[in-house]
Amino acid sequence: MMPTARDQERPELGDRAREDEGSPNSVLGKASALLSAFGPDRPELSLAELVRRTGLPKSTAHRLAQFLVQEGWLDHTDGAYCVGVRVFELSALVKYRRGLRETAVPFMQDLYERTHEIVHLGVLQGTDVLYIDKIGGHESMSLPSRVGGRMPAHSTGLGKAMLAHSPPEVVAAVIRAGLPRRGPHTVTAPKLMLSELISTSNRGYAVDHEESGRGIACAAAVILNRGQVVGALSVTGPRFRVDPERLAPAVRTAALGVSRLLVSAQSDPHSTRRAEDRVG
Repeated sequence: MMPTARDQERPELGDRAREDEGSPNSVLGKASALLSAFGPDRPELSLAELVRRTGLPKSTAHRLAQFLVQEGWLDHTDGAYCVGVRVFELSALVKYRRGLRETAVPFMQDLYERTHEIVHLGVLQGTDVLYIDKIGGHESMSLPSRVGGRMPAHSTGLGKAMLAHSPPEVVAAVIRAGLPRRGPHTVTAPKLMLSELISTSNRGYAVDHEESGRGIACAAAVILNRGQVVGALSVTGPRFRVDPERLAPAVRTAALGVSRLLVSAQSDPHSTRRAEDRVG
């Protein structure tokens, strides 16, 4: 069967019938490779850099990148590609942003007003923490976190708060993946990590004393929905100013408030708005 004119306008779609669409060599696989080439270290990439990072032939990378530009998945300005507005539009539809984030934001704002330090909202994704929201702190400081970014769960307060309430197989997967050092005091020994998670569960909050990075301290607490881990909140700042133990009660209270609201929202869709009014 001859490809249609519309197929000829779209890069390599004429090969779709001969490819497994779930494989890295499919059109979808190649598009995924192009989009995955971008990261916090390189938000803009030239065509040569895309070729190097993806391993795709130059002609294939160019045709597919141009198609993604046409569809809004990429932008192309001054010889460089970057993620397009279509990705941003779809990100607003992600379950975490529609549910957890919307519920947590009033409590995050309240935490910020009380502490004037950086407030994070994160979820557990595999062995990492995925940051889904962040409210800026009292003054600029270098933090490894960014919305949409990831950090190894074992090295963050958010991660330890969630791991302490996660099933054993989740914790085991994190330990099997390795416990690389991220800061001067990162826990890198499996037995010590297990002991730390037990302590975190017993006291009801996690602390980070320069585990995620030099000079950083934080307190974090888990968010639960009917006993299931759905996320965590933290307050983070410079070690010389932030006392995790002092901030822990406020963080625990906020996380508990989000947890209760998530449960009540399942039976009463108007409860989120009432809680926002109370916090505000």
